[in-house]
Formats: sequence, C-alpha cells, structure tokens
Amino acid sequence: MSHKPQIRIPATYMRGGTSKGVFFRLDDLPEAARVPGAARDALLLRVIGSPDPYGKQTDGMGGATSSTSKTVIVSASTRPDHDVDYLFGQVAIDKAFVDWSGNCGNLTAAVGSFAISNGLVEAARIPADGICTVRIWQANIGKTIIAHVPMTAGQVQETGDFELDGVTFPAAEVAVEFLDPADDGEEGGAMFPTGNVVDELDVPGVGTFPATMINAGIPTIFINADSIGYTGAELQDAVNGDPKALAMFETIRAHGAVRMGLIAHIDEAAGRQHTPKVAIVAPPASYSASSGKVVAADDIDLNVRAMSMGKLHHAMMGTAAVAIGTAAAVPGTLVNLAAGGGDRTAVTFGHPSGTLRVGAEAVQVDGKWQVTKSIMSRSARVLMEGWVRVPADAF
Repeated sequence: MSHKPQIRIPATYMRGGTSKGVFFRLDDLPEAARVPGAARDALLLRVIGSPDPYGKQTDGMGGATSSTSKTVIVSASTRPDHDVDYLFGQVAIDKAFVDWSGNCGNLTAAVGSFAISNGLVEAARIPADGICTVRIWQANIGKTIIAHVPMTAGQVQETGDFELDGVTFPAAEVAVEFLDPADDGEEGGAMFPTGNVVDELDVPGVGTFPATMINAGIPTIFINADSIGYTGAELQDAVNGDPKALAMFETIRAHGAVRMGLIAHIDEAAGRQHTPKVAIVAPPASYSASSGKVVAADDIDLNVRAMSMGKLHHAMMGTAAVAIGTAAAVPGTLVNLAAGGGDRTAVTFGHPSGTLRVGAEAVQVDGKWQVTKSIMSRSARVLMEGWVRVPADAF
C-alpha cells in the first residue's frame, strides 16, 4: 500500500505574550488552504496534532493547552491604512475543530514582529532604530490593532528586560493598542448585549447570580467568585483537577452565550469553544502565584481568574484582559465594583501567574457605553523558523 510523502510549508513558531503558536504567510499555504473551509481546517489540525484522544498533541506542534494550540495566518492587507490582515485559529486538542470566532490577544503581540520580518510591512515605514508602528486588521472580529514594535539596526528587537508574569524570561516590550475594542452591534449586539452592565444570570443546576456580560476584546461573562464558591485567588489545580467544576463553568458559559445572543441554544456552545470566555472576579487579596511569587493585595486592584477552552488559564488571555480593562472603566460592572468602583482608566489585576496592568477609557454616548481603545504591554519572540511538515493527504 502506497502513502503520499510529507510536504513542507514555510512557517514560524512564535511566542506572543503568554501563548505560542504556528504562524504562516497566507501565500505560503497550499492553494486549497488559502481560503476558509475544510481543507484549511484539516491542514491546521494536522500541523498542531489534533484531534488527539491522548490530549498530548505529541504528533504535532501543539503543546496540549489552550495557550499552545494556536495558529495564525498573516497577509498583506487589502484595507486602506492597514499593513496586514491577521487571522487567528484556536485549534481544539481532542476534537477535529478549529474555532475562528475570536482573536488571541497574546499572539497579537507577535503579529507585528512577524509582519516586519516577513516583508509584509512597507520598507519605508520601518525605522532602522526606534519603534515601528504596525497597523493590523484583526479579521476574526473586524477590528484595528496597533502594535508598537521596537527596532534595532533594521531588525526587530526581541531581547530586553521587560518582564511579563506567566513568561519565564524577559524580552523586549511590545505595546499593543486595541482600537474600538467593543462590539459594534453586529454579532451578539452592542458592548453590553443585554443593555445592562449587570444582569441576573439563571443557570439550571448551578443557580442564579449577578453577571456582567460584555463584548469587548472577546465576549466575556464575568461573575463574582463567591457566587459559585470560589475566592478569586485560585490557581489552576483548584479548578482543572475538579471535573464537576469544569462542567459547571461550561454550563455557565453555554447559558451565558445564549443570553448574549452569540448562540440560539446551549447545544451550540460545543461548536464555539473559544468564545465566550467565563471569568470570576473578587476584591484584592494576597496569594502565592504559580511561580511562588507573592502577590500582595496592596499591589492589585482586584483578582481575576478566566477559563479558556474548558480549563482555567495559567495567566490571562490578552483579549480577556481587554475585556477586564473595558469593564473596569464602566461604573457598576462586577469588574468595576470588585476593583472598588468609581471612575477608572486602568486596573492592575492578579491572575494565577502574577499581575497585569491594562488601561481603557470609556464614555457614554446617547446612553450607550463606548471605549475608544484599550492598551497593554506584552512581548514576543521567534522560537523556530523554517518549515512545518505534514502528510500530503492530510487536507
């Protein structure tokens, strides 16, 4: 019996923020995978090593966590005043499924660097030294993102002394601006799809409790930690080792997605694993992060823990950080109240790996809340570049 040989596809393996993934230029993909559809999904699944019933992704580039089962496709932008179009695919680990419903804020930090290094930014716009401003069109959600990438001697500066909790080694700081990060009224409605900054969310088998449901950065359901028996200072093992807890969070997510108008029925949630996110919030309290670092209550405004692809995230998703910053800027949301209430333009929150600061400015126009931009600092680094190989009949 004959088998087709492997093919090789140019690719770059990059860390962006607290995530890492496989980056492709659109034009480097096999022709069948250059357009959305079954062939593209099948190719990316094979690259990452999914579906894997063992949950390890041993036969692919994935790292068996939601933070490391990611793919990115970048191309020169067809839109005015943008350099590149960026498409993100969240690859399921144990299912044959690629979720295109949202962005990855962490990998966004690497898109600018990738674009510069791969000739997708006009040479005239790249300074030899200083900061290169890369204008990114985030195709999943239809939003503009600005990455401020440091340059040295004509090359992307990746090394530096910027420390990011959840990442072991320091690197160069990349400031990322998410412009108009709230939903514009298309899928799921406006920034607050129910029209309220807080609703009572009824979840059969779990209970009825206050929830802030917001479309900003990524659709997110915020609930008070103590509403479901948590403190808000938990680390991963406290949740990920408890099957009943994981099932509870998924039930909350499904019912919240229906309430937000993202799906019509809870059964559809299984086909939309990447969004919405569920996060628990609590007032500031001291705890020991996963690294052993002590996070003092006086150093943070609140604690936040967020679920990603069915598990408690080891740090914080970049898009969820945008949602946190945006919600914190709106008086009366659960995030705002956990941080002490009042007017806020930035918050520092505790997460399982440490702390993160995110800024956002909100204004009320004709009775509706709007946010012009949210900003945070991340870092990015090329881990490997060359070719990724897959069997020719894999897609």
